[in-house]
Amino acid sequence: MANPLSRALILLTSIAVVGVAIADDSMRCGSKIIVTGMTRSEVLVHCGEPTAKAEEELPVRSGNQVVGKTLRYRWTYESYSGKRVLAFDQEKLILIQ
Repeated sequence: MANPLSRALILLTSIAVVGVAIADDSMRCGSKIIVTGMTRSEVLVHCGEPTAKAEEELPVRSGNQVVGKTLRYRWTYESYSGKRVLAFDQEKLILIQ
């Protein structure tokens, strides 16, 4: 049986790992939590205009064939707590870095 100190250390390590995983999937704008799956307009309402915006058109492939195009947007938010980059595919937030 593990002693109380070992159990506390394991618990704190587990909480830290979960906290890091959650931080990569979300960000805070004021009192709102921004998560993947939100739309560009939802993020804009909660966070305001980003510090920088970039847009690129990417091919959509099916096997070796290009079957269409999609727009990928990257918004950068800079604040006193650091820089976050949000990636959108069309209208949906797909990644927070």
